[in-house]
Amino acid sequence: MHDLLLWNHATVTTCHSKTVELPEEVGKADILVVGIGKAEMVKGEWIKKGAVVIDCGINLISDESKPSGKRVVGDVHYSSAKEQASFITPVPGGVGPMTVAMLMANTVLSAKRFLESHQPGRWTISYTKLKLQKPVPSDIEISRSCVPKPIDRLAKEVGLLSDEVELYGKTKAKVQLSIIKRLQAQPDGKYVVVTGITPTPLGEGKSTTTIGLVQALGAHMKLNVFANVRQPSATHFIFKRGGYSQVIPMEEFNLHLTGDIHAITASNNLVAAAIDARMFHEATQSDKALYNRLVPLSGGQRKFSPVQINRLKKLGIDKTDPTTLTEDEISRFARLDIDPSSVTWQRVLDTNDRFLRKITIGQSPTEKGYTREAQFDITVASEIMAVLALTSSLEDMRERLAKMVVATSRGGQPITTEDLGVCGALTVLMKDAIKPNLMQTLEGTPVFVHAGPFANIAHGNSSILADKIALKLVGPEGFVVTEAGFGADIGMEKFFNIKCRYSGLRPHVVVLVATVRALKMHGGGPTVTAGMPLPKEYIEENLELLEKGCSNMKKQIENANHFGVPVVVAVNAFKTDTDAELDLVCSIARGAGAFDAVRCNHWAEGGAGALALGQAVQKASKTPSSFKFLYDLELPITEKIRIIAQKIYGADDIELLPEAQHKVELYTKQGFGKLPICMAKTHLSLSHEADKKGVPTGFVVPIRDIRASVGAGFLFPLVGTMPTIPGLPTRPCFYDIDLDPETEQINGLF
Repeated sequence: MHDLLLWNHATVTTCHSKTVELPEEVGKADILVVGIGKAEMVKGEWIKKGAVVIDCGINLISDESKPSGKRVVGDVHYSSAKEQASFITPVPGGVGPMTVAMLMANTVLSAKRFLESHQPGRWTISYTKLKLQKPVPSDIEISRSCVPKPIDRLAKEVGLLSDEVELYGKTKAKVQLSIIKRLQAQPDGKYVVVTGITPTPLGEGKSTTTIGLVQALGAHMKLNVFANVRQPSATHFIFKRGGYSQVIPMEEFNLHLTGDIHAITASNNLVAAAIDARMFHEATQSDKALYNRLVPLSGGQRKFSPVQINRLKKLGIDKTDPTTLTEDEISRFARLDIDPSSVTWQRVLDTNDRFLRKITIGQSPTEKGYTREAQFDITVASEIMAVLALTSSLEDMRERLAKMVVATSRGGQPITTEDLGVCGALTVLMKDAIKPNLMQTLEGTPVFVHAGPFANIAHGNSSILADKIALKLVGPEGFVVTEAGFGADIGMEKFFNIKCRYSGLRPHVVVLVATVRALKMHGGGPTVTAGMPLPKEYIEENLELLEKGCSNMKKQIENANHFGVPVVVAVNAFKTDTDAELDLVCSIARGAGAFDAVRCNHWAEGGAGALALGQAVQKASKTPSSFKFLYDLELPITEKIRIIAQKIYGADDIELLPEAQHKVELYTKQGFGKLPICMAKTHLSLSHEADKKGVPTGFVVPIRDIRASVGAGFLFPLVGTMPTIPGLPTRPCFYDIDLDPETEQINGLF
């Protein structure tokens, strides 16, 4: 009140209880505001005749006439003051209603100001301004030069509620799946997939382009945007890089993150342990002994667990009382009768160890001679990782984990994790891993990092759940940009035919990443070898070589067009590329049917270097889309494989080798013939031979074997051989890695 009156040109005197000659000072006031905290201190005789009195005091005094024995009075003696004042606020009932009215008026005023400064549907988000340096520093220097926003602040900026976020320190968090129900009525945003031409062994920058694009759409075009990427595997300390287009903190992103990969390792190896333990116990026990241990006495009676009830139903045994089973039913229930040679489930480890590629297990005397050959894969090759990426809810994950086929019985029946009784425990181990991980880019735009399946024996895309949540959060005018592993013939094809088929989501734009370097290789340039200097053909202008190599880009544009989605080509520029080379690539891309083609420099400039790409993607997203799948699931297994080989790879035909033919017959008989196909082939060529560059023709794709990931929901034909656990080189990176004990800073990673 003091300031309000002063601002309105009144002369204001402030007094307190110890003011000298207080009654005389009070008597001078035309407007008397009292808030001294003493009951009825100001008397009527103190007050100037006709003054306005505002009594802000609230005090309790004794009053035997009241049921409570007390009544409320102000700081002014009301009965005497009202005889002097022209107006006076009673207590209670005076200042209180006025305060409420003013609060309401200020709330309306605040809302008006908010609506004037904020567009509906747009996030109120702060972006981080990059301080670009030339030459571009190392990735770790860039990452550490930028201070990330507290992750709870970012979560609030993008519309997440506090109880929907589980913090893992200050820079990463998990997001509860309950948000899907809260936002179910919200329209989805625009869906963009980033893929690439057939790459060199060095990679062509799909991940960097993904992050550069979202930084452009968000920090520079002020659109709601999420990047959704796979979690990198840290098996050999070779990490995702990106210059000024990267996820931060870099160490957190590339190492343990929130432990999802470790949860998958534990879950996968629990299944492996259950398989071998079950075969061992069946081989060393009678039907009765086995049954009594599987359904033990507890409190004097036996009881089936829920997962065992499910097995009984599968066997057609409609009983729930363990004492009522016949001897035949006991034998059928207790014995899975696994054929050891049919076991397809391997143990996994998120560490490079070449000596685990082929092992013999069961060599201890306690295993009584029950040995068999087995192997380790890296964790991201586990089917459980693919399940995580393709699941749509906790319930769906439970069902998928239960359907995973691990072996075949001697009678030819598929053995699942539910038959083993382990599926419920797997769900418990995976209950936190199913929640997407929230991080941020260098420029402060949000990123979901979730799942990381292999792009050859699995589908190579981040999770459906992360995409669905992000599409709701960005709203109808926003964008979700995700990346498909390897080239368009592998990751993009699987994105459309597997991921989109299960998610029900329909993409708006394909971004096809190309580089002058890779296109020259496809034009007949010398071999590109990781760790070796590039031959001069790649660092000097050569338009003839480049134009010839653009055939690969044109084929990949054609592949995207098979699905009816507009294509924007992003030419990831390197400092050795010339303007003439970059212009030639863009011109050929447009002529081959791309909606647009633009050069990008996001590695050196961050989002600003991908601004033209962002604008092209926004325009392309407004064009009509006629999305369609490449094949019908009802087709026979062989025909689905043939369609992919002929339409996407450009093959003349396929050839099923004996083992593959046997699997076609087996999986069709077992009821898996209607699953989509996930081709496992080299990413270094459109064909099955890695050294065939450009657009090979006149070849037949040999299918040596077919395996089933029934829980994930696909069959994967094997084209050639692929190591599923890497080995360490002569000088591993760990020689350079250490931790500073004082600062706790990791050194030598990058």
